[in-house]
Amino acid sequence: MKRKRPIAAWKIVAVISAAMAFLCLPAVLAVAGVDDVRETPRSRAVVASHTAELSEALAEQGRHLGAPVYLRLTKEPAVLTAYVADAEGVYEPFRSWPVCAYSGKLGPKLAEGDMQAPEGFYSIAPGQMNAASSYHLAFNLGFPNAFDRAHARTGSYLMVHGDCVSIGCYAMTDEAIEEVWTLMQAAMGEGQKAVPVHIYPFAMTAANLQRHAGDPNSTFWRSLAPAWEAFEKTGHVPDVRVSGGKYEVVPAA
Repeated sequence: MKRKRPIAAWKIVAVISAAMAFLCLPAVLAVAGVDDVRETPRSRAVVASHTAELSEALAEQGRHLGAPVYLRLTKEPAVLTAYVADAEGVYEPFRSWPVCAYSGKLGPKLAEGDMQAPEGFYSIAPGQMNAASSYHLAFNLGFPNAFDRAHARTGSYLMVHGDCVSIGCYAMTDEAIEEVWTLMQAAMGEGQKAVPVHIYPFAMTAANLQRHAGDPNSTFWRSLAPAWEAFEKTGHVPDVRVSGGKYEVVPAA
């Protein structure tokens, strides 16, 4: 009798990768290089339903809908916070939402199929916004970034999206992603070229870094800390570059 051969490991990885792509980025409209956020009837309805409330809430804080936006996400606790710039360009926290679900544990994404959500510094241009996602609304983080590529990290279609389910992505409630989307689209509509998204395992305090000092990822996490500290000190989003395979943080002028 002929013995059946086991399924090759690469085939298993390919199946998992395909599933991740299906879950995180179905019906892709997000194309690099697009100058404006592509809209759908759904996204237009979302923006129309949230514009008045967000405009009023921002006005009460001396800011306006359409001002530049910065997003900061932590895994522990699982929270996404939107910061909106004032007239002087200083970012203040506007609103925070719990992350419904994310894949994996504390630590960066290393390889396609590892079921791990990324950590690091990403930037969202209009072409990365997906108004036709099967997971309500989504934006592509742009993983792998230059640092990830320098360290041979692989993966694709890593998103922040709605529908509260995740395989490699950060999932929000539909209500939360609608508010985030509206803030981002308005900012891009007024000229913000890209929205920075900084993803951390936890608040980059000395106490937290010390608490995780024995973790294999501690060196990587300490490389993220200068950007956190620069923003906390100035209220300006620092310029984060990659040089020699390392993050280089240049505080905003």
